[in-house]
Amino acid sequence: MELKSVFINGAGRLRSGWRLAVFVLVYIIFLFLLTSAVRVVYATLIYFAPVVRSGFYVQEVVYRLIILTSSLGAGCVCARILEGLHWPSLGLSLHVGWFRHLLVGSAIGIASIALAAAIATAGGGLRFTLTTAGIFPQIAKTLVLSGVLFIVAALAEEALFRGYPLQTLTRARLAVLGILLTSVPFAAVHLQNPNVAQGFTFVNTALAGVWLATAYLRTRSLWLPLGVHWAWNWALGSLFGLPVSGITRIAPHPVLQGTDLGPAWLTGGSYGIEGGLACTITLVISTVFIWQMRLVSATDELKRLSSQENPKHGQAERPLVITENVHLHAGQQHDC
Repeated sequence: MELKSVFINGAGRLRSGWRLAVFVLVYIIFLFLLTSAVRVVYATLIYFAPVVRSGFYVQEVVYRLIILTSSLGAGCVCARILEGLHWPSLGLSLHVGWFRHLLVGSAIGIASIALAAAIATAGGGLRFTLTTAGIFPQIAKTLVLSGVLFIVAALAEEALFRGYPLQTLTRARLAVLGILLTSVPFAAVHLQNPNVAQGFTFVNTALAGVWLATAYLRTRSLWLPLGVHWAWNWALGSLFGLPVSGITRIAPHPVLQGTDLGPAWLTGGSYGIEGGLACTITLVISTVFIWQMRLVSATDELKRLSSQENPKHGQAERPLVITENVHLHAGQQHDC
């Protein structure tokens, strides 16, 4: 067995598992450097202008922008150095149909949360009332500001989870493994949110990871999952007036005021509908719909950039396979 073959595949590239590990390391470095820089800038600003203080909204936007920049920066570095690929491979280029993908995704996100709310309401778990008249300016402000934050937050999470990590494993023809390895951490980070619903929070968020990964695989672009993701959160908090993953501060003046009547296993309780069975059912239905729909599709260029390894010598990646004599040689399947 050659040591080189443990790290390098038949296409002359670093194996996908190692590429994923390198991405995580580079992401952490970017995150540390950017966070440190922002803290220095903020400390300097406070020193020279003590009256200036950042509120919850600004802090959230800046935090998400740091994650977004770190994710895209690490993705660009890894795609270029490890695979010889450029920006379009990350799925955020303005390719043919990108805006249609975003619009279709947004419509699916709003329709999906409406379905979840309808299921919970039909089960007697939710009641909605129109927000008191006379505060239209506050409602409009909520719709706009929350929309900006939800777009930035969704873009950051898509770049981190459905960006390079899922994409590099998909190129190695390990999309199913990629979905698993991105959906579980996606669910795990949400366990830090307030009012977590035992069991349902993790399961539903992992299902949401599968849902969003399916949207990526359907188009090989991040515009569709971005639309689905931001619109779901925006409609949930700003239209229906329900907690978004346990958080209520983002949309203080929603269009509707949602009242949770229970049971928590259906509605999610104080965590919001994402912690209940109504959400579980909706995510399954919406995932199947996204995979089967014909409203959008991947361009030939995106398929080329995401469906196979980018070989140095014109070969497809071939992993190591253990034979009966316990010798390692090149096989016909792709690496893991």
